Amino acid sequence: MTQHHAPTVTSNIYLDMLQLYAVPQFPEGVIFQQNGTPPHYGNIVREFLDTTFPQRWIGRGAVMAWPPRSPHITPLDFYLWGYVKQHVYSERINDINHLKQRITDVIHSVTQDVLT
Repeated sequence: MTQHHAPTVTSNIYLDMLQLYAVPQFPEGVIFQQNGTPPHYGNIVREFLDTTFPQRWIGRGAVMAWPPRSPHITPLDFYLWGYVKQHVYSERINDINHLKQRITDVIHSVTQDVLT
């Protein structure tokens, strides 16, 4: 049986993901937050973030400070993902495409009331 392994995410790969997929989806003036894993901390990534989000990104090496290990101020980790998972799996998932569509549908259905 052949096993397929996902490629290691390097700073270059992470930068491509940001430029091609993530940043184009962000509204104007967004404050971007990331963790401090090595691919997120590469010089090319930090330079891109400094240019794209001047004074508006949070992470290791950023101008905006954010206390480490602060679960009380990162509610997405403790609420939103559980909410999404519960709603995604509220119906039987048939295949990977169905799963992707359910995730997209649930994310798009999240209202401001859910987030406050």
